[in-house]
Amino acid sequence: MSRKILQALSLAVLYLSVVGCSEPAERHEAEPHKVKVTSPVAKDVVVTEQYVCQIHSRRHIDIRALEGGYLEEIPISEGQVVKQGELMFRVNPTLYKARLDSELAEAQLAQIELNNSQALYEKNMVSDQDVAIAKAKLAKVEAEVELTRAELNFANIKAPFDGIVDRFYEQQGSLVDDGDMLTTLSDNAVMWVYFNVHENRYFEYQDAAAAGENDDLQIELMLANHEIFPHPGKINVIEAEFDSETGNIAFRADFDNPEYLLRHGQTGKILIHRKLKDAIVIPQRATFEILAKRYAYVVDENDVVHQREIEIEQEQDDVFVISEGLEPEDKIVFEGIQQVRDGEKVEYEFEEPDEVLSHLKNKAE
Repeated sequence: MSRKILQALSLAVLYLSVVGCSEPAERHEAEPHKVKVTSPVAKDVVVTEQYVCQIHSRRHIDIRALEGGYLEEIPISEGQVVKQGELMFRVNPTLYKARLDSELAEAQLAQIELNNSQALYEKNMVSDQDVAIAKAKLAKVEAEVELTRAELNFANIKAPFDGIVDRFYEQQGSLVDDGDMLTTLSDNAVMWVYFNVHENRYFEYQDAAAAGENDDLQIELMLANHEIFPHPGKINVIEAEFDSETGNIAFRADFDNPEYLLRHGQTGKILIHRKLKDAIVIPQRATFEILAKRYAYVVDENDVVHQREIEIEQEQDDVFVISEGLEPEDKIVFEGIQQVRDGEKVEYEFEEPDEVLSHLKNKAE
């Protein structure tokens, strides 16, 4: 390397040394970061839980042919609302009709034989035992007539309750057998909506029920088009056993359905609104995530920040409802959170929590 180059390098090193020494010593000292701090708020909060649900009719049954024969008449239409006792299908069971005619004739013959026996008994020409036998024969034939008449009445299929008729599986004129499916009937006046609840939430619900706190629950049904069903629901049934694979148990909420908007087999979401008293609320921006866990920076009495793990119970707009980790008297960093590190000292400006939450609410609106 040439002498000129070595001299140039030496001068450069000397210059840097002089410049470095001329800087004020205080520049090397870490200056405290300036952040904004607030406190958690303890307030009553309404939280909403969502559950995917299945909607069922209160009664949903198959309508089947009770006797075989030709489907003679269908006085209703698909999708029609029918009343209890209204005729839905009429089957022409020629075999039972012929049997009824035959048994009616036998009943007339048995009646004649009884009349003759009674007349002869009055003339002392037959015993009372002969009259009793004639009465028994008539009673037997009359019972057979009633049985055949009942079987014949099965040909007239009537609605067992008020409901909505589904599609027809057989058409007028079809030859049907005993037990053939004709249609289904749904009682949609009240709908049963089933949804699965995890075991932890089940115990919370039971504890609240024992304390009489479930009366404040508001149950709503969100339909597939994201609209809210206009009538509120009520939890009336909890099934008897848990699903061992999922750890869930089925709840049932009942909804009045006077306009018949809900139909059997629909899906939706159950929304359960419940009030948490004195819940701890903080801005979402005051938290950060590490390996799927949530943390907040808490400022101690010496203005030093400490990382603290928190448990989030509910998320609402721009705030979190905290179940563990923070108290109302704590001070947490909510602006400048990316500039600080655990154990650092900070300079901060404190803002009242109500003002912070109000600002976030106005910004969201």
